[in-house]
Amino acid sequence: MQINIPEISAEVQQAKMRFGIVGNAPALIGAISRAIQVAPIDLSVLVTGESGSGKEFFPQIIHAFSPRKHNRYIAVNCGAIPEGTIDSELFGHEKGSFTGAVSARKGYFEEADGGTIFLDEVAELPLTTQARLLRVLESGEFLKVGSSTVQKTNIRVVAATNVDMLAAVEAGRFREDLYYRLSTVQIQVPPLRDRGSDITLLARKFAADFSERYSMPPVAFEESARSAMLHYRWPGNVRQLKNVVEQIALFDAGDKVNADTLSQYMPDTPFVYTPATTSRREHSYEQERELLFNMIFRMQSEIDALKAAVGGGERPCARIAATTAHEAEVVADMPSSLVKYNPAPIDFFSTDSTSTQPASSLTLEETERETIRRSLENNGGRRKATARELNISERTLYRKIKEYGLE
Repeated sequence: MQINIPEISAEVQQAKMRFGIVGNAPALIGAISRAIQVAPIDLSVLVTGESGSGKEFFPQIIHAFSPRKHNRYIAVNCGAIPEGTIDSELFGHEKGSFTGAVSARKGYFEEADGGTIFLDEVAELPLTTQARLLRVLESGEFLKVGSSTVQKTNIRVVAATNVDMLAAVEAGRFREDLYYRLSTVQIQVPPLRDRGSDITLLARKFAADFSERYSMPPVAFEESARSAMLHYRWPGNVRQLKNVVEQIALFDAGDKVNADTLSQYMPDTPFVYTPATTSRREHSYEQERELLFNMIFRMQSEIDALKAAVGGGERPCARIAATTAHEAEVVADMPSSLVKYNPAPIDFFSTDSTSTQPASSLTLEETERETIRRSLENNGGRRKATARELNISERTLYRKIKEYGLE
């Protein structure tokens, strides 16, 4: 079957050369053409695609081919900014608006006035920040943290994500109105595995760049290695390919690389790789949390039974041994990430009413709240240590503390 390669326009060729984009895959050329077409019109753009596929080039293309090209372009990684400071980073703050605000500060939306702002990993924004961003998109207005004065900004927003946004909207993690505002125009960046011979073009470029940069003998890829690259799924996309090629260029400098050599640098058997159903970022911890709380419920039941046995004069040693063995089996069947969690010790003989409450009367949310509360107490209120003990992110912990009124 013959594949029709679209004719590459002069503008697309210019964009490829300017930003060092390698490849002629129809899907890639189509994405670049779409970015160039939308550039002159001030519409919000949402760039979607897998992690490592090269989404960061497209906001730069849009800015470079737009009337805003002589003004500022600011790229912001929303996933790298803590939830407690992201509003200040984006919108600025007034002096004394929070602890550590020793002077007023401009945010990115004020700094990039007249230009373009790129919000990478936009799905990571907290819901409160999403509401502020929606106001900027609708009216160009924003408030600095700690200020009551409305400010205006003339900004173009280009966002990117590797998350299924519709699923995030359905799950309540992302505002539906903001999603439709951001995705006036969508650009889908193809994964590396769908770009065909672009894979070998990129491999040769990365090898040549490495050889030139470090003055080392270049490597050459044999046909078996090129075929192997084309049949691998590349879950990390261009970023993973570059990592593999640079390792080969270092440790096999000057050699001819075949499929066997290539396989030594792959994280798994490369030609039978089956990707996970969800990416690491999209991995849900709900199932693991459910397992954890089920274990807590079982332990609570055993503790209640043990108290009853102690109260009745029975010797509880055999029951304790059985409980320990049972819980060891439960932990052995659980994911490794849960085994790392070390809950606070439970006082078997405490008369505290909260510990003697029957397991059946506690909901999942109540158990989660109690677990977080105890961990905070054990760590003296230090949230970083608490998040580490519970094996969750600090952002998730802050959200839970707010949700359960544990501030």
